[in-house]
Amino acid sequence: MAASNAKFGRLLTAMVTPFTASGAVDYARAKKLASALLDSGSDGLVVVGTTGEAPTLEHDEKLRLFSEIKNAVGHRGAVIAGTGSYSTAQTIALTREAEATGVDGILLVVPYYNKPTQEGLYQHFKAVAASTRLPCIPYNVPSRTSLNMSAETTIRLSQIDNIIGIKEASANFDQISRVIEGSRPGFLVWSGNDNDTLPILALGGYGIVSVASHLVGKQIKEMIDNFVNGKTAEAARIHRHLVPLVNILFSITSPIPLKYAMNQYGFPVGPLRLPLTEPDEKTAAAVREALQKYQIDLPLA
Repeated sequence: MAASNAKFGRLLTAMVTPFTASGAVDYARAKKLASALLDSGSDGLVVVGTTGEAPTLEHDEKLRLFSEIKNAVGHRGAVIAGTGSYSTAQTIALTREAEATGVDGILLVVPYYNKPTQEGLYQHFKAVAASTRLPCIPYNVPSRTSLNMSAETTIRLSQIDNIIGIKEASANFDQISRVIEGSRPGFLVWSGNDNDTLPILALGGYGIVSVASHLVGKQIKEMIDNFVNGKTAEAARIHRHLVPLVNILFSITSPIPLKYAMNQYGFPVGPLRLPLTEPDEKTAAAVREALQKYQIDLPLA
């Protein structure tokens, strides 16, 4: 499949990284989680993204996660490696090593902290894309990076063959509309916010890189399928139903509520790594209440 035509699926899950009680990466549990997510609606997985606590993972841990998860899922679903950082050289190096593990694509967060110009963003992503044969997906998340990649920059990047789409978490629907309208044909826009999925689909977007799909993947998949098949009222009903759950999962820094929810539900993913800590009791109580109100799609072993 040519990179410019690669489609990883409409529902991608930004996978948590399971840890043991001592804080080591639990690779066996990660492989079980990857398979369970594909069984509950996900078309593919983003490994070592924000939800996967990427900033706290060591270089070798990232590469082993890429390799073991891809080997575990095989051709059942795409595995997209999060290799982006604020250093172009380091991003290129990790991207090349990730490609050697057999992953299907690369997710590249907008560089954070050093705050490049729009031209710097363009040159960064252009250089990384040129370093790999894999399809690349930039990730625009101003709430995390303190920097917004403009529609004009994304449209420029869409002309690069193996930059196949963008994960857009700006919640700026005017900007997202301009990206969809101005990018090359076939350029895909995935929502980066669960509550924005249906509005972005309505604008002509493609899908979602989801956090909530750990718990309600089949329901999100059903919402997307209904919309694509013209059943917009049913899609809207599912969207409205899921909004309160999504709000709880993002009531404090993600993935804190999600990991707590999964541990409570009975699919252990272990603790968080510092500087993230366990949820306060108010958040924990809201998560426990939500688990009683919602059908959870994640299969238990």
